Amino acid sequence: MLNVALLALLLLAAPQDPETLGYPKGTKNTEDPKNVPLTPAEALKRITLPEGFRVTLFAGEPDVSQPISTAFDERGRLWVAECYSYESSGGPWKSAVRDRILVFEDADGDGTFDKRKVFFWDGAQNLTSVLPGHGGVWACSTPSVIFIPDKDRDDVPDGEPVAILDGWNDGKIGHCVVNGLQWGPDGWLYGNQGIQGDSKVGKPGAPDAERVLFNGGIWRYHPARKVFEVVCEGTTNPWGLDWDDHGQAFFTNCVIGHLWHVVPGAHCERMYGKDYTPNTYGLLKAASDHVHFAGKDWTKSRAGQEHDVLGGGHAHAGAMIYQGGNWPEAYRNSIFMINIHGRRVNTDVLERRGSTYVGKHGPDFLKTGDPWFRALNLKYGPDGGVTINDWTDVGECHDTKTVHRTSGRIYKVVYGAPKPVEPFDLSKKTDAELVALQLHANEWYVRQSRRLLQERAAGAGRADLLKILKENPDVTRRLRALWTLHATNGEPPLVDLLDDENEHVRAWALRLLADDRKVPAGKFAAMASSDPSPLVRLFLASALQRMEPEARWPVVENLAQRAEDAEDPALPQMIWYGLEPVVKSDLARASKLAGSTKIPFLRTSIARRIASGN
Repeated sequence: MLNVALLALLLLAAPQDPETLGYPKGTKNTEDPKNVPLTPAEALKRITLPEGFRVTLFAGEPDVSQPISTAFDERGRLWVAECYSYESSGGPWKSAVRDRILVFEDADGDGTFDKRKVFFWDGAQNLTSVLPGHGGVWACSTPSVIFIPDKDRDDVPDGEPVAILDGWNDGKIGHCVVNGLQWGPDGWLYGNQGIQGDSKVGKPGAPDAERVLFNGGIWRYHPARKVFEVVCEGTTNPWGLDWDDHGQAFFTNCVIGHLWHVVPGAHCERMYGKDYTPNTYGLLKAASDHVHFAGKDWTKSRAGQEHDVLGGGHAHAGAMIYQGGNWPEAYRNSIFMINIHGRRVNTDVLERRGSTYVGKHGPDFLKTGDPWFRALNLKYGPDGGVTINDWTDVGECHDTKTVHRTSGRIYKVVYGAPKPVEPFDLSKKTDAELVALQLHANEWYVRQSRRLLQERAAGAGRADLLKILKENPDVTRRLRALWTLHATNGEPPLVDLLDDENEHVRAWALRLLADDRKVPAGKFAAMASSDPSPLVRLFLASALQRMEPEARWPVVENLAQRAEDAEDPALPQMIWYGLEPVVKSDLARASKLAGSTKIPFLRTSIARRIASGN
């Protein structure tokens, strides 16, 4: 690798072909050559943070450019997806240039990388996400989600990339593409999908009858069962997804609300169009009680400054619920998100609101005076510090005629002076050591160790995990054990946990039973009548869509009598989504329910469905 300072000087010299500086073949800047970004060092000086925090330049051009997504591996190394091929908004991605994947390592923990390598695969295009795990590297490469095998973990692919799912976006749109790969607490691979363009998702070669129609929301794929599912539908352009201490997922979005609570089976409000499920009659609203722009014409919010007090603008990316252990405790479980046009990081404080959550406006965490700042992800790592990847351009997804492809930065934000983490490899730890990491204060270790246990033999660490589940006084640690038992096929006692004293444990037990379609219908019906927690009732309503039609009726009938849920922001709609498919099978029972329910939305929805006659 050439000296970084020398390369930077060469990059600024004119004229200079980017290919000679190590960029992918065909890389060209189409931005006006008179319009150039600040140097990485200058841009670093423009960043302001709360007292006690400091920021370093982890990497900058020419070592990294167009960083669209990042992810850590079990060695604490940062994988970066570089996307050079984005252009032609509103049509197919036509660029001849290819994208690539880089791997960075900060061996001495000083906040700046020490080692950099190109992952040896040069066939990437339309790359929006990268994620190591399960014997290789997963990536979003529209119109496919692909898997690049690297079982021996030497950063050299063992074979050609394999398309796991295809049919995304039909290859006809410029943005709102599939993105944001993450490993969920349940062991599934999660991702996001935008509203612009229909997808027919399925295994390569599958006929349309075996594909899933999808045009916006959150999806998941199980790496062992090889099953694809839509989790929830709607919104505009989700770009960022994370889970809190209790395993509740939230994602960030643009224009019609920046924060959404992920409820399986939910139908969320859309910027336009309709989802593929008829007769929903009511859609769930954003979880935030505010917006970060004036709330009228979103296209006028891009300058950012006139919306400074509100939060900077309408476009958000990179949800991160901080659980890293380095930042002060006051920041834990708040959600942080990039405000692209506001050139800052917004903060929302998550609070319970009935069965769901509300995001309260918190103070902006980071601001920068760099007009080229276009960050996309925030990720906390093994030392609790947070990396922020900055695409670095003057445009965004609606501005693709001119692109500055040879710029990009990754920053790292820490509080105080965290102790450097010595080089390590979690994959070399025993099952017992990985189970012990489920108790770590930094959620990063929890998630990495859970995935590694899942990759091992079924039931890995079962006895130790059961002990945590049964004996640990901290419910968040019990939940971690529960998720890991489920992900590793460790057979947690889910039915017994339906009577647990903690609402989060009960809610997750019924969620996991519904996931496996092993629903104790009688017990669910009893819980619908007696459980005091609206959160539990929300996930009972969610589970309806995974139950046999006849088994749904008793659960719905009991939920429908809970008058305290009549004005809940999510329960009436979620109950209806589970009931609607069975209304026509028993009109008399549905009519009786319409007359007795204490939830007005159910009454009017049943009446509308019966009256529709279809």
